[in-house]
Formats: sequence, structure tokens, C-alpha cells
Amino acid sequence: MKKKYSLDRVLPGSRFTADAFSDGNNLFVPAGVKVRAKDLEGLKRWGITAVFSEGQLESPDEKPVGQDSSSGAGTGHDDGRAPASKGLAASFSDHALYASYTDMIDRLKALMDKIAASERVEPKHIDSLSQDLVQLVREKEAVVVSAILSSEFSGYDMARAGINCAILSVVVGQTMKLPPHRLVHLASGALLHDVGMLRVPQEIIKKKGALSPEEAQKMRAHPLLTYRIVIKELQYPDDVGLVGLQHHERWDGEGYPRRTSGQGIDLLARIVSVADAFEAMVSQKPYRNSMIGYAAMKNLLSDNSRRFDPDVLKAFVRSMGIYPIGSIVVLNNAAIARVVDTHADAPLRPRLKIIVDEFGKHFKDDSGDTIDLLAEKSLFIARAVDPRELSA
Repeated sequence: MKKKYSLDRVLPGSRFTADAFSDGNNLFVPAGVKVRAKDLEGLKRWGITAVFSEGQLESPDEKPVGQDSSSGAGTGHDDGRAPASKGLAASFSDHALYASYTDMIDRLKALMDKIAASERVEPKHIDSLSQDLVQLVREKEAVVVSAILSSEFSGYDMARAGINCAILSVVVGQTMKLPPHRLVHLASGALLHDVGMLRVPQEIIKKKGALSPEEAQKMRAHPLLTYRIVIKELQYPDDVGLVGLQHHERWDGEGYPRRTSGQGIDLLARIVSVADAFEAMVSQKPYRNSMIGYAAMKNLLSDNSRRFDPDVLKAFVRSMGIYPIGSIVVLNNAAIARVVDTHADAPLRPRLKIIVDEFGKHFKDDSGDTIDLLAEKSLFIARAVDPRELSA
């Protein structure tokens, strides 16, 4: 049950121990993130006098603040959001971005639930989600990629993977200078690329151990199911449907379902294939640990034109860098830093934000120096570090 907190009791710099909402669905501030004065002013301008949270309100001096004894009508709701760890809130220091990201996951999860139940889905809702996602990448590309790679987000695996894959695909599409309407089609295709899995029997998806030949055949049929859903049920154009149909095809022709090869694979599908593979490697899965971004990038670069279009892979590296934005690295002087930007023409020399300097001084809230390895010739990256090691 969420508790009601009067805005008069919420001070700038205070935090909630659980997500706080201005009403049933609108996130005000994520758990553990400081409330800003301008956030409070914005709510007051809209005539909002209270916020709601299942957690405690901690004042700037870290002492819990008592909640109002009354709770808002209808506040004990299921907000439809996957649980988020402290790592997620920390990585999304921009809580407006956090709200946008989790809202997109919610929206895609709701659409997927309808598709799984064979209920009618209005394409306009998918179009709206795709357009919002493209706009988010345009405005905050580096920040959202960093947050995806450095956060730990559990639950809603398929919807989260769809959003992450779409974000990464649009980043690559921008690098390849796709026109705006193609970027939206790319986003839609990436969001929907695996919806055929929703029609595969759950006993096959959840089976532990090897699949029988018949079960493997049903699993490999999911691209065909995706194409049918996207084209027949949602009535999207062919280039959106081909993303789902062809994202498991390989550049060398050894993929499925039709062993299409090379330029015969639609460009949007080739982009999503790379983004989907990278997302799968860096995301935490129930059956394995995630890779750090650098290790995932090395895996992609070892492809040697077997699975991926070499030109798309080059664009992916130009977009993300060898050390993707959000990666934690150790420098040759023993300082620890986070990658905040990359240079397309110098992927090994990104811009960094110092987390721990060479003297062992720790910097919180992004207060460390920013250095550009292109300018600092004496410094170089010694190795990448799993962010979970740093938090430990």
C-alpha cells in the first residue's frame, strides 16, 4: 500500500526508499534519487499537493520523515513496472530519463500481453512508442545507452529486451544516416522482432535441457510467426515485417528460417540482428551472467563476416566504441573511470569521467574530472571492469 506524503514535507535533496508517484501512474522520482527543487515547483504549478510511495521519505540529513496518516484513494495499485535494483536508479541519474525508459517498457509489455492473448492491437500505439523512442535517442543518446549498459534491471525480460534492442538499433540507424521515416520503421521492427515467441508453447520456452527436434523446429518457427503477426494482424509494411522474419538470418546464409544471405537480408533486419546480439550479451539473463560491454563488443568483432553485415558492424562500432558508453575502465595510472563519450575515428580513446583517481580518492555524483584520451596522450585504458565489481 502506497503512503501519501504532502509536498510541504518533501524537501529538495530528500529521497524516497521506493519509487514515488505524483498519481497512480506518473513517476515523480525513482527510489534513491534526490528530489530537486524544480521538480517540486513543477508539481505545485500543476496544483499537485501530495505524492505517493510504498517506501519511506528520507530528509537530506538521512532521517526518515513521517508520512500522512491518510492514503490516497486507489493508491494500492499494480503500477505494471518491473522491479528495479539500486543499480538501475544509480545509472539513471536523470530521473526524467528513468521515467521515460520504464514507461516505454510498460507500454511495450501491455502491447505484448495483448498480442500473446490474440487480442486486437492498434498500430497507432506501436507507432507512438516508436516515435517516442526515436526522439529519446535523438535527445539523450549517450545517456540512455550508458544507463542501459550500467544498470541492473530485472523482470519484464522480453519487453525490456525489445526496448533496449530498439534503442541500440536507432543509434546505429542514425550513424548510417537513415531518413526519419526509416528510423521509425527500424524502431517498430526492433520492438516487435521477437513477438512470434509469444505464440510458441510455454513448455518449450521454459523447458530445461535440450529441446527435441520437433521442439527445436517450433522454436525456430518464431520468425515466421512474428512476420505473420506484424504483416497480417498489425498490417505493417513489409520492411517492418522483414525485421522479425530475417533477424536470425546470417550474412553467410547459414541462418534461419530461409537461409537468406548477404544483401538479400533487409538492411533494417541486418541492423537489428547486431543490436539484438549485443543486447543479449550485456543483459542479465536467468540462465547466465551478463557480459561487460567491452567483452560483448570483442565477441561481435570476432564474427569475420559470418553472422553480421560487415558494414553494419562497422557502424555499430562507430556508434558505440570499443568501450561502449557506460563502460567502467581502469587506466594505466590505476585510476578508475566511466566512458561518457566515444570518438568514431578513435574507438580506443574515449572521453572519461573519473570515479576513483590515481591517489585513491573516490568521487560521487559525477564530481570527478572529465578527461579526453585523445588529448591525454600519456594515458590509456588498461582493462575494462564489470560495474558490479566496482559497486561491491
